[in-house]
This record gives sequence, C-alpha cells and structure tokens, in this order.
Amino acid sequence: MRLNPYLKSAAAGCAATLPMSAWMLAAQHWLLPRRERYPLPPEQITEHAAEAVGLDAVAGNEPVLKVATVVNHFAYGAAAGALYAPLRSLPGSPLVKGMGLGLFVWSGSYLGLLPATGLLSPATEHPARRNALMIVAHLIWGGCTGVLAERKG
Repeated sequence: MRLNPYLKSAAAGCAATLPMSAWMLAAQHWLLPRRERYPLPPEQITEHAAEAVGLDAVAGNEPVLKVATVVNHFAYGAAAGALYAPLRSLPGSPLVKGMGLGLFVWSGSYLGLLPATGLLSPATEHPARRNALMIVAHLIWGGCTGVLAERKG
C-alpha cells in the first residue's frame, strides 16, 4: 500500500526532526559562547505559546515544558514536512529540494510566522551565531525530509 504523498512527507518531516534536534543540542554547546546558550527557539516558542493560552502548568514546570517542547517540535516538523509533497514531482535531487524547503521553513517561520504571532522575536534580533545554528538545523531537517519523503517503499 502506498502512502498519500502528503502523509509520507509529513512522516519524513517528523523523522527528520530527530537529526535536526540532535544538531541543535550539540551545536548549542560546541558553537555558542556561554552567554548565547539560553533556551533554543523550540523551547522559547512552546513556553510563549503556553503562556499565551494560560497554560501556566506548562510554562512554569520545567519537566512538563521539556516534554511539551519535544512534542511541539516534532509536530511542527511533521506539519512543515507535508509541504515537501508537491516538490516530489519536480526534477532534481531530493536532498537539494529538501534543503530549499528547510530554508523556506526557516525564513517563513523566523522572519514571518513566529514574529507575527508574538511567539518569538524576528531572527534579525537574534545573535548571528544562533541564527547560523538554526539555519544549519533547517538545512539538516530539509535534506533529511527530502531524502526520506522520496525513498521507495
């Protein structure tokens, strides 16, 4: 049975969130000076969203916030991964198409959607090294999404 291309792409985006997250957590300690090692965007976004809807039990409880962050990050990865489905029919490498999607998702999220919703300040207000870390994370996510979404089987 063949999966719907949108579901397959969403599953690929969800799975691709794992190597993306591993990079983010490792790179935060390798690349960032101590003063820039505050919570990464997925945690900040989850905390701001919880506060916005009055879920103080999430925002004020570190273990619950960590679990909610992981769930939210993988869910967003899946939702954004579904955007890869129309790209499957385009010529070119799944890796390159996916990396393009990763850049699109980063720019749309960090320069548009997140600031517009008040969940995170725009990337232009974040330190350059943190932006670089997040851009590479989205390239990893996108590349993995493309390869997994176009995998046979």
